[in-house]
Amino acid sequence: MSDDDILDEFRAAGALLEGHFILSSGLRSPRYLQCARVLMDPARAERLAQALAAKVLADVRSRVEAVVSPAMGGVIIGHEMGRALAKPAMFLERPEGVFELRRGFRLDPGTKVLMVEDVVTTGLSSREAIDAVRRAGGEVVAEAALVDRSSGKADLGVPFFPLLRIDVPTYKADAVPPELAAIPAVKPGSRAAA
Repeated sequence: MSDDDILDEFRAAGALLEGHFILSSGLRSPRYLQCARVLMDPARAERLAQALAAKVLADVRSRVEAVVSPAMGGVIIGHEMGRALAKPAMFLERPEGVFELRRGFRLDPGTKVLMVEDVVTTGLSSREAIDAVRRAGGEVVAEAALVDRSSGKADLGVPFFPLLRIDVPTYKADAVPPELAAIPAVKPGSRAAA
């Protein structure tokens, strides 16, 4: 699947948005990829997960024993990646502001985990999720994501395999260009801005 094919999937789903968006990191952006919307079609979610699984190096795929994703954004793509890799899929939640496994999910000590996210912007949520897996006894061997918005700058501490790298400018709230500041800011994600 080429980058154009992937973007066509987002366009077809009405998931490539233009405007003034507040990202979960608190940064502002003129474009937003609404992964929940692109994943609401199960056939599309399966296609994207198959393409993402193919991006993960074979030697990494062969080590993976479980897929873990952070709620909310990573739940659907994490489940689809579990299916694509024929591995159990579970998710982390933040009931008290810190990621943890709940709902009876558990990792045996040393379980090799593929962390799966929808979008990586700064990498903060990913690093927090990776720490939660370590606290639960697992070992994150790599991360995969539908979209890398970090311009390749996110340091997750593990190999990173995005399906699509997209270079969209981001701005601090007090440094938004005038043309973006003229548009009302909206928060399309699932997490409060930092």
